Amino acid sequence: MKTSPIHGSRFLAGLLGICLLFFFLFNQGTAKTNDFKEARVYITSQSGDDRLADHGFRAFEPLEQPDENYPTIMIDLDKTFQTIEGFGGAFTDATAINFAKLTPAQQDEFITACFDPVEGNGYTLCRTTIHSCDYSDEMYTYDDVTGDKELKHFSIEHDRKYRLPLIKKALAATGGKLKIYASPWSPPPWMKTNGEMKHGGKLKPEYFQTWADYFVKYVKAYQQEGIPIWGLTVQNEPMAVQVWESCVFTAAEERDFVRDYLGPTLKKSGLGDLKLMIWDHNRGIMYQRAEVVYDDPQAAQYVWGTAFHYYVGDHFDNVRMVHDAFPDKKLLYTEAGMGGDWRTGVNIARNMIMDLNNWTVGWTFWNMLMDENKAPRHAGGLGGGSIVEIDTQTGELSFNPPYYYYGHFSRFIKTGAKRIACTSNSDDFIATAFINPDDTVAVVILNLSDAERIYQMWVDDRVLKGSAPPKGITTLVF
Repeated sequence: MKTSPIHGSRFLAGLLGICLLFFFLFNQGTAKTNDFKEARVYITSQSGDDRLADHGFRAFEPLEQPDENYPTIMIDLDKTFQTIEGFGGAFTDATAINFAKLTPAQQDEFITACFDPVEGNGYTLCRTTIHSCDYSDEMYTYDDVTGDKELKHFSIEHDRKYRLPLIKKALAATGGKLKIYASPWSPPPWMKTNGEMKHGGKLKPEYFQTWADYFVKYVKAYQQEGIPIWGLTVQNEPMAVQVWESCVFTAAEERDFVRDYLGPTLKKSGLGDLKLMIWDHNRGIMYQRAEVVYDDPQAAQYVWGTAFHYYVGDHFDNVRMVHDAFPDKKLLYTEAGMGGDWRTGVNIARNMIMDLNNWTVGWTFWNMLMDENKAPRHAGGLGGGSIVEIDTQTGELSFNPPYYYYGHFSRFIKTGAKRIACTSNSDDFIATAFINPDDTVAVVILNLSDAERIYQMWVDDRVLKGSAPPKGITTLVF
């Protein structure tokens, strides 16, 4: 059958129209990201009064090829990597007790400064502890009845005084979008080989199932309080024998507990979607710990990812190696105890940039609020500071330098953001870059040198020139 010229013309015109429509839509989607002329600049530094200071807009200029004349950060918008889960700190007992000491106005100030997505640091991912840790005012559990295998006496009543009220206020400030994960420091003494929560010891085999049931009881008790638990770690620092709450698991023991008890118990209880994480200790042997668990398919099926800390050495390559070997598993930084000085701020930023560039999907520091004595803390050892402090003698609430360095990430890199390719031609300048769900781009640049330096950021044949203060951190948003 022949097609008339009129019908053929209409068909071709229609086809052309469809092609033009797809071309228009495609270019609309890409132009939203690439159609930029200027970036907003935020700076924090010790050398001036800059504390997440808004330095306004700086224009891009045409530049086809970056050169070696200046430190240059180079961005590729088209190459994306991991997706961000969030940033935040820890709801320890110490933080909650100090929060209760604040005046109502100070409490509002603290909540806004930490959790408000517009006026504050916008925390969206936070850790808490399953019963007590070293930063509690006392040692306690949710079931002190020896031999209570059925956990008939389990209760989170202890948390109602301080911790639950703080978490509920934070949840409200985020519109319920706060992800909370929990970590145990030790099982109750009656479940352990040494009969105490301190000084390491191990979980007795006859209580493997009871301890797995304890996790379920905890998650469901918090759910009943209106606090959803997003994730769990199996054990905080499982190779550390401490003078505070601690419990030792070898890699094989952690694998077997997850495979045979905790994983199946969570799944059977309807909690199989929780983000279960192994290790939760330093970067040094994290690959070996991950390899033992992930090479066992029966154990690996229950594990979302590997949690880690930064206390002993950098070992950033180990973070990347875990991803490269097991790309379907996630990486989450879960604890950074820190002081309140400028040096700590720089160190936090350096670690965050390196971890994020090595596939980490989120970063949480330790105590959110401490007093002038770095307390309360029931155990021995070295007490750390906090990014926010309350002086209980004067009543003054202070935001320390690490609060601002951390905010350069948490304020501008949103949940759901994807890391994009970001490289540097200078050892003194390190950076990371992300494209947010709304297509804005956030680039965080740290000047590691002791001098003010001119730098460039190059992207899509355009360059932005700026000045970075010594040990200063800059976030560019465009």
